[in-house]
Amino acid sequence: MFERSSALRQIGRAVASIAIVAALAGCQARPLYSSAGGVPVKMAAIKINPLGDRVGQEVRNRLVFLTGGGAGEPALAEYQLQLSVTSTRANILDDEIAAAVLPGRVTVSATYALTRIKDGQVLKSATRSSTALLDLSNQEFAKLRAYRDAENRAANEVAEFVRADLAMALSK
Repeated sequence: MFERSSALRQIGRAVASIAIVAALAGCQARPLYSSAGGVPVKMAAIKINPLGDRVGQEVRNRLVFLTGGGAGEPALAEYQLQLSVTSTRANILDDEIAAAVLPGRVTVSATYALTRIKDGQVLKSATRSSTALLDLSNQEFAKLRAYRDAENRAANEVAEFVRADLAMALSK
């Protein structure tokens, strides 16, 4: 009887092992930006609307680079990205007594909608934002340069967020 239960246990283990292997065979994991999923090809077919201000152009330029893989804008676009960018500047402390440096922040927000051109279907729309901190000097040129550098940092980060959202939307 002991031999019989031992044999049944071995058969049970073998069946369980086969079931686990069969279940895992159906699972697939692939990188989001792999060429097998076609995401880089779809990303390179996104046309981005022009923007007027410097910070908006910074976000747009970074997105063109990220979506096109450095190749620039597509000749034949399959998708249209309507993009709107805003930037706000603020002092963290309103301390008139501070002698040298005041902390500040810049927030860049991008609202976008990704549309398939052939049928006009909106595939993804959202708002993403990023905040960059900075130190503001009493010197006017240093203050302007600090704001510009913070705007550039926040704009690049927003572009990365939007690119990740677009890749996820196009991978479906």
